[in-house]
This record gives sequence, structure tokens and C-alpha cells, in this order.
Amino acid sequence: MNVELLAPAGNFEKLKTALYFGADAVYLGGKYFSLRTFADNFTSEELREATSLAHSLQKRVYVTANIYARNADFPMLKDYFKELEQIGVDGVIVSDPGVVYAVKKYAPKLCIHLSTQANTTNKYAVKFWGEQGVSRVILARELPIKEIAEIHEAVPDIELEAFVHGAMCISYSGRCLLSDYLDGRSSNRGACVQSCRWKYEVRALNATNGKSEWLPIEEDGKGTYIFNSKDLNMLSRLEEMERAGIRSFKIEGRMKSGYYLATVINAYRRAIDGGDLSVSEKELLAVAHRDYTQGYASGKNSDTVNYNDSQSKGEYTYIADVLGYENGQALVQMRNRFKTGERLEILSPRDQFGKSFTVENAIDSKGNQAEDCKLVQEIYKINCPYPIEKGDYLRRANKGEK
Repeated sequence: MNVELLAPAGNFEKLKTALYFGADAVYLGGKYFSLRTFADNFTSEELREATSLAHSLQKRVYVTANIYARNADFPMLKDYFKELEQIGVDGVIVSDPGVVYAVKKYAPKLCIHLSTQANTTNKYAVKFWGEQGVSRVILARELPIKEIAEIHEAVPDIELEAFVHGAMCISYSGRCLLSDYLDGRSSNRGACVQSCRWKYEVRALNATNGKSEWLPIEEDGKGTYIFNSKDLNMLSRLEEMERAGIRSFKIEGRMKSGYYLATVINAYRRAIDGGDLSVSEKELLAVAHRDYTQGYASGKNSDTVNYNDSQSKGEYTYIADVLGYENGQALVQMRNRFKTGERLEILSPRDQFGKSFTVENAIDSKGNQAEDCKLVQEIYKINCPYPIEKGDYLRRANKGEK
């Protein structure tokens, strides 16, 4: 496929993970103006370093500035866009028409990508934004593939980007006031607390005795999550999306772990490159996720709410980060408890992917043998018959799986 795989980067380590596992480009936020203010995000110096690293690998960096701006934001936005232009980032992702104006005025060399927050759903809107200087439109998640094809046919010169995987918002294109109402933190200013994922109850007044009680709203014995959307998974429809005109496949998740990103990026990279689709599909079950849906790809879909729980655990447990390898021994940093005699599997963008081995010995940082590796973030040397590399991960299949 002749498409871009675009991955999130919540911090510098996650950026390196995304690039290592095969992303063609990353999107990230600075310390201001991003819709993920709870991510670590990037300082000015880190933005410069990240851009330099990506470009050295012939990859791209897009910076999010997709808040809905207020008047007081613009003096700082002016300087920020000038800095991004000077750094040489490959594009800036914005939502607000006033912010589009500011980019054009103060940093005219910056490519402008229109965020999905702008909820672009038709060919005339895409044409309008193109006339305003936007080079790429990130389409609303609510669009079916048929309508995407119509947009591309009508406006072929504007690049189209679409989300293919990750968490979805219960609100139209993520434009939500629920977080602000319940917790005083505005999702449209980057501070969403994901109150849609909470378990809800209703308070009832008993007219007979005058008592007020909390009552659960139950779909079943687990309770209910009435605003909790399923996760998007478009892996099986990538070719269809490409034929419709999508040029960038976007993965959601700047707040996700590096292990999650490695797993998902690896699955999509292999599928895009012509690998076994069933292997990639199984990979997407390996990490924590909500029930999957293809959203509105085929049109109206009433089955997008995940009533069961906030999130289901995956089929594997993340065990360790690989820090190096020498003479048949892997240097790893423990993330979850493991023991000698257990079988671990390798997560890697290279040929070692999917290979497994039994831990026969483990030596801690003090040189002591360890049968039970339970010290959090301790560094261990363990036997491994495969030449794994820094950046790979080790995981363990959960009981009853694999």
C-alpha cells in the first residue's frame, strides 16, 4: 500500500518506539495548545530533537495545536508557530479557523492539517478548507468509506487522513462538554477526564418514605457504561480505505503505553506491508482494549457502545523492556513479575517477532540469581536464544491463551 502509517507520541520514548516499530510519521503535542494536556508532551528542545531524529530516518513529525482557541491564546500562538516553522516540523494539526489564520500569517511555510475535531464530513467543506490553505484534512470518524471516496473524487488535490485504530469518543468528532460539566476540565481545551468511561448510577426519590437513594443502571451484573464507546479497528479494511483516497492511516493513543503502541503499530505495519492479516488481527487482541468496532465505515451503526466494562485486558501481559543483548543473554528491565521456568514471547519489528523461549536463569543487578523476578523496574540478565535488540519487548501469554 502506498499510504502513511501515522502513530501517536505522548513523549520522547514513545516517539522512539513508534519509529522503531514502523510508523512513517508521528503526531505529538508541545506543552501548550494540544488536546492531550495530560500526556507528557514535548518541550521546545525535545520538539527540535524529535524532528531531527525523525528526519534522519526519513520520517515525519506533525505537531498538534488543535484546541479551540480564546483571544488570550493568540500572542503565544504567534511565537509558537514561528518556532515550529524554524524547527522544520512537517505540519501542524489545527481545528480552529482563527488558528488556521494565525499559522498562515505568522508561519506561512508550515503545512496545515485540519484536525478531526473540526468534524469535516463533506466534499464542500474539504474544498473550502483547501482554499484556506489547508493541505490535509483529517476526516470526521463518523464518515462511511463510500462518502470518503466521493470526497476524494471531488477534491483529489487535498490529502485525506483517517483514524484506523483506537479509542473513540461518544460525542460527535470529540466535541464534548461532559468533562467540563462534571469536573470543570474542558475537553475542547485538552483537559478531558474521559467521564464517558465512568460507571453511572441514577438517584431516585422514594415518594413513599421521602428517602433518596442511588440506584445502579444495570445492563447486567457488571453494571453499565452508557457513554463508553467501543474501540475502532479498521485493520481488515485498509485496502478499501486506500482505494477510497485515504493517504494517511492514523492510530489513536498519545496517552497509551509504549508497549501498547509497539503492539498496535507492529500489527498495522505488517498488514500494510502485505503480511498475514490473521497474525495482525490476533496481535490487536494482545493488549488491553475495549470491544472492537468498525464504527461508521459501512454507514449507520447503532452497535458502537461498550456496555460491558471500561476496558478489557489483553491476551498477553507486558513483562519487560529489552535494553540490550550480548552472548546469548538479554538485558531487560522488569515491568511485571515473572519467574524462571516461564515462557516469554518477543515483540519486535524484526524477524524475532513472535518467537518464544523459556527463562532458565535470571541474574539481578547485584549479580544474584533470581528465581522470582519481582522487583519493580529491576534490571535482569536472562538467557535468550534469539538476538533481540534494545527497543524490543517481552510478554507472557495469559492463562488460557496461546
